[in-house]
Amino acid sequence: MFKPFLTCALALAVCAPAVAQTFPDQPITVIVPFTPGGGTDFLARTVANKLGADNRWTVVIENKAGAGGSIGISEAIRADANGYRLVMGQLDNLVAAPILYDRIKYNAIDDLAPVAFVGSSPVILVTSVDSPYKTLADVIKAAKASPGKITYGSAGTGTTPHLIAEFFAKVADVDLQHIPYKGSAPALTDVIGGQVELLSSSIPSALGQIKAGKLRPLAVTSASRSPSLPDVPTVAESGYPGFDYATWYGLFAPKGTPESAIALLNEKTNAVLNQEEVKATMISQGVQIEPDTVQALSTRLKNDMQKWKKTIDDVNITVE
Repeated sequence: MFKPFLTCALALAVCAPAVAQTFPDQPITVIVPFTPGGGTDFLARTVANKLGADNRWTVVIENKAGAGGSIGISEAIRADANGYRLVMGQLDNLVAAPILYDRIKYNAIDDLAPVAFVGSSPVILVTSVDSPYKTLADVIKAAKASPGKITYGSAGTGTTPHLIAEFFAKVADVDLQHIPYKGSAPALTDVIGGQVELLSSSIPSALGQIKAGKLRPLAVTSASRSPSLPDVPTVAESGYPGFDYATWYGLFAPKGTPESAIALLNEKTNAVLNQEEVKATMISQGVQIEPDTVQALSTRLKNDMQKWKKTIDDVNITVE
């Protein structure tokens, strides 16, 4: 009576590796939790296009903007854990947002599986070329003269650019008025048009308009200058020693995604990132490429959760 069952079990055992080897046999979707045209969107499309071309896969981008990126992250968490639905997450929506918002119930460590680290980039503070502010010192002087009157935009409340701008305001002892947007692209438009005075942004989001002469860069937030903008001083050089903050980007999958699928995606993504053409493209957009293991991305996530919780608590940042 056990023979049919045993035969079936053996068949499944034999077929399982073959099934695993067929991954992927359908399109892979990469969720971008912001609007098209921003830095995260650019990075995701660069990686997705090369993954598809190099491996003859179909890799598509799906923009799911809102709530500082948490809507897109939440959708990825709810997706089937089969390797076919990924998300381009980053420090702000994976680490900072769950610390800041009681309404955000996910925990990136518990709910997502790291797939591949993509790169990191400092935040940049910019203004319109028609703005009266030529330097960061000009902004501080104006902000001290008119507390709460200087406005700055970001890709959304709780995003890394928002938080870093608030960290800076605290250190500089000024009151800046935050104007949140659903992504970097609409914020860029309003800053260029003069509706908002400043923008705190990732370099990939702002670099094109800086090169086009529509935005004036004031400072980058990393410890050292960006290779993409070597003439732009750091915040630390501008009078605030020790100021050093940056954001990072990585691919994640729903928790429970097969390890074989994650291993393949990590291998193929790292192969893309190691290509000189891709490195040059990323560096030209202000992103430092850092291919790494799945475990290294997991460790980075855990360490940053501890670091940023302490930082947010230390400067007493709260959001409504």
